[in-house]
Amino acid sequence: MSEQSTLSPPAPRSAGVPPRIGIWLSYGNLLRWMMAQTGAMLPFVIVVQALLAAGIIIGFGFVIPDIDTSSAQFLSTGTPTVLLMFIGLVMVPHSVAQARTTGTFTYLRSLPVPRPLLLMADLAIWLLVALPSVAVAVVVAHLRYGFGYSFDWPVLLTASILAAVTATAVGYAIAVSLPPLITQLVTQVLVFFVMLFSPVTFPASQLPTWFQAVHDVLPFRAAADLLRAGLLADTYTASWRDLVVLLAWCALGVAVGIRALTRRN
Repeated sequence: MSEQSTLSPPAPRSAGVPPRIGIWLSYGNLLRWMMAQTGAMLPFVIVVQALLAAGIIIGFGFVIPDIDTSSAQFLSTGTPTVLLMFIGLVMVPHSVAQARTTGTFTYLRSLPVPRPLLLMADLAIWLLVALPSVAVAVVVAHLRYGFGYSFDWPVLLTASILAAVTATAVGYAIAVSLPPLITQLVTQVLVFFVMLFSPVTFPASQLPTWFQAVHDVLPFRAAADLLRAGLLADTYTASWRDLVVLLAWCALGVAVGIRALTRRN
């Protein structure tokens, strides 16, 4: 969303349209406008995410020689979380930072629509980008390591959507709260932290006790544990604590993002 589209911006709600219908019309117009802004990049990003999913699962399998089934399952069921966090904490902030640099962000804030709808539209678009990578990771892991899954579909769908929305909301909050250059530096550190120092693709028991306590209040392990419980329900169980932690971070990200959008320049 780095350049302004030639399409007309979403029209303001007319006086004769009921408020609720007017909001949905504005949201629909805004969503179509943002999709047109992204254009052909959406399929490209989805393909790149699919390749990244396959790369993480296959590549880490080479790094760990003679990987056993338990380790392969932990790695494979943690990969979707890495992908969702990568989209939310890297791609989203970079997109927003670029929009702020080019002036597109200011232009969007000037449109005659409720400003929170801007965040809601961004969340919907990035959710569309993020979720296919979960399915790709599941299929590639099955083909590579040959183990089966025991799906808990309500947990899996809830965890996937909530993890994607949380990562996107937090990434958006970072991008609208920090200068663009600082945003890019912070997001690079975050993705490094998630991949190497978060118990997502490896058990938390491999970390020092104090570091495990830190992850008790961070969203990364919580998201991974919920997704793992949805993929391997006969081995792992979902925790209400993980759900509460993830919801808290999601609410914080949304609140900061909306606050930044609605404050006066």
